Amino acid sequence: MKKIISAKDVEALLRQGKTVDAITADAILTPSAKDLLKSAQPRNAVVTKPATGLSKPVGPISSTSSQSDLDAFFFTEELEELKVQICDVGRRMWERAYVDGNGGNIAIRVADDLALCTPTLVSKGFMKPADLCLVDLEGDQKAGKKKRTSEILMHLEIMKRQPKAKATAHCHPPHATAFAVAGVEPPTCMIPEIEVFIGKVPIAPYRTPGTPEMGKLVADLVDKHNTVLMGNHGAVSWSHQNVEDAYFKMEILEAYCRYIWVASQLGTPLKTMNPEQLKDLLNIKQNLGIPDSRFGLKECELCDNEEWRPGVMCAVPPKGEVNETNKDSNAESAVQAITEQIMAKLGGQ
Repeated sequence: MKKIISAKDVEALLRQGKTVDAITADAILTPSAKDLLKSAQPRNAVVTKPATGLSKPVGPISSTSSQSDLDAFFFTEELEELKVQICDVGRRMWERAYVDGNGGNIAIRVADDLALCTPTLVSKGFMKPADLCLVDLEGDQKAGKKKRTSEILMHLEIMKRQPKAKATAHCHPPHATAFAVAGVEPPTCMIPEIEVFIGKVPIAPYRTPGTPEMGKLVADLVDKHNTVLMGNHGAVSWSHQNVEDAYFKMEILEAYCRYIWVASQLGTPLKTMNPEQLKDLLNIKQNLGIPDSRFGLKECELCDNEEWRPGVMCAVPPKGEVNETNKDSNAESAVQAITEQIMAKLGGQ
């Protein structure tokens, strides 16, 4: 006779520190027990592990491993956890309206030449771990029932160009995408968080989504930037840590662009930090190991916001070139001194 598991039974298991694995596969769970189990699991987690019947891969895994090893690797506990994390980030993107329809994609490197990524034509708000795909760095799918995202080439170009890039996230945050459509880079030197965790955000020219050209144009910018706006498209970020950190950059960018947009409606010039204050933030950023194209610049070269306010230059005249302003000033001083001498002599006559 099959055992019936009630909510009280589940509570007792959880108090004892046991997991759902302690529940036999043929047990019958009451509706309240199922609800309790769901609430005790991470969002999008599966209650039972997939019964693949596959053994663990033998030795280091790569794109050239046997298909049986790749399939086994795809269902390892480590990758199952990463799948859950990706699904969680996808839902958060969807809940914040950073994606619509089947837009947006996420990827994470899981071996030297392998990455786990989201599928095509699936809403990020309703992805399941079983929907995800395994691809090599050329975009060839190695495992997964659903077809990989059509924009994976961009993510892979970032990973190939930037060795530190472990995870990537692409979506269409409304305010950030508005800057991308307008072709306006967000100004700098206004909010500490974006300076430390992101920095200057460049815009990659528009190319058809999913094409190698688009991926290469974005990848050209990732050696000095961890977040890039994509002209007439959206935004993409990379992280040296995990998918959640890549997603955090999307939240920071979107919030910042919203602040700037709202502040620009107030009818007064936007106030910025001074270069010395920004340099303090860049020192923090450098200690965290986050890249920034402004490392090494002089203070007077920082906070150059182009369309938002005049840029600051540290131009030094070539050796031997006379500064016309100083020249005029010196001439005026000489004329004034001579005039005073003449007037003194006239006064003494």
